[in-house]
Amino acid sequence: MSHRLRRVAATVLTLALCLSAALATAPAVHADAARDGEWWLNASGISKAWAVSKGAGVKVAVIDTGIDTAHPDLRGVVVGGRDVSGAGNPDGSKPLGTLPEHGTLVATLLAGRGNNRAAIAAAKADAEAQRIAYDKALTSAQEAKEDPPPVPAAIEIPKPGPGPDGMLGVAPEAEVLSVSLWMGTENPAGISVEEQVPAAVKWAVDNGASVINISLGSTQPDWPVSWDTAFKYAEDKDVVIVAAAGNRAGGMKQVGAPATIPGVLTVAGIDRKGKASVDSSTEGISIGVAAPADPLVGGLPGGRYADWSGTSGAAPLVAGVAAMIRSKYPEMKAPQVINRILSTARDAGAPGVDNLYGHGILDAYAALTAPVPEVKANPMNTITEWIRVHRRGAQVNVGPTVDPGISTEKSSIKPIAAPAPLAPGDEAGFLPPLLVLGFGGLLGLTALAGTLHFTRIRRRAALAESAKSAPVAALKLSDHSGAKDIFDELPESGEDS
Repeated sequence: MSHRLRRVAATVLTLALCLSAALATAPAVHADAARDGEWWLNASGISKAWAVSKGAGVKVAVIDTGIDTAHPDLRGVVVGGRDVSGAGNPDGSKPLGTLPEHGTLVATLLAGRGNNRAAIAAAKADAEAQRIAYDKALTSAQEAKEDPPPVPAAIEIPKPGPGPDGMLGVAPEAEVLSVSLWMGTENPAGISVEEQVPAAVKWAVDNGASVINISLGSTQPDWPVSWDTAFKYAEDKDVVIVAAAGNRAGGMKQVGAPATIPGVLTVAGIDRKGKASVDSSTEGISIGVAAPADPLVGGLPGGRYADWSGTSGAAPLVAGVAAMIRSKYPEMKAPQVINRILSTARDAGAPGVDNLYGHGILDAYAALTAPVPEVKANPMNTITEWIRVHRRGAQVNVGPTVDPGISTEKSSIKPIAAPAPLAPGDEAGFLPPLLVLGFGGLLGLTALAGTLHFTRIRRRAALAESAKSAPVAALKLSDHSGAKDIFDELPESGEDS
């Protein structure tokens, strides 16, 4: 691939999020405030669904910018990983790129287990207070020449682990695989986006992920041909792939790949009032379901927290529910898992399926418990069929395809037979004389046109000769008022095109 194509790809495939200005400017959120801010746990039926499943035994791959596995809310959560960028740690534990915190934010929303730092701090404070009290009692006994006081029982300090503070993810008993990519700028290791994404998907599938979360997206709906095989591989291996739809505040006017790939469950974003978020979502016919996106809170590398927003956070909420379903119904196939999420979603916007909410707003409890008829195929369609229809013939380019890759419906037009050829009649009739007259007339018109053209050329030459001696002020330009300026096709300085 050319250097230019790599540069364009790295620019086009951006983080599908609105890590709104609040993330960069707001003070760090405290652990207890993080738990208090998780309004979506009740609003989306997640806390109620925990009585049924918490995602135990399910591996979810987070294909993102790397996860800080040392975050207190992720202890024991990340069980493996891989860096496919060539610029990170081999196990995907090093946050990378222009927004290295992104992967940790996503992981804590999906499978955070909270922490017990407050309990540890309280126990340490009690132990210190006990030590100080004993030292004073011992000193007093020595000064009074009395027997020393008995040594109090040591206060046990809890080990770090899950607890009531920090982020509690949608599927707190699920396991996470961290697959790190370099996004946002040109990869210093030289591995292109086109290479990283399919490598990440294939590695995740081969290492036991039954759900994959991709909170990354392109500003374009089409995707490189090189991704076809990887997403088909995941489809063939019965893996649920969940992707973020993207955000208007991030410059996305439509859903971008990989959220446009057939078979992928695409997630749009809503605000706290249950309305499609103006900034933290986008629209498109490939949207499957909507989930909370604005406002959100999540974990940052280094054990910190921050307010943020975007479909990058909505996607892991849905991926977490998919993990809960796969834990509760381990024999259920991916199309049925996706169908449960879509068919139990609460209708919003225009009745039925629409471009803002898809099938509706996520309802985790209903997705786990409601009676849902089985479907024969993935309601989000299939990459296998799309490849059959749209990738005919040999493909030599690896860049984005011209075909937007959104429509995957089979044609309902029935083929009809071509009309049978008609043999010429035995009698020629008046056709031969008519043909002779027609060709004769055509020859006459050609001669007339040639004469007129020669006369026009001689007149132009005469005018040009006279213009050489005329002053510039005497020359007039044609009036094109209202005509389109050719520079309208170019972006003005300092403005977006």
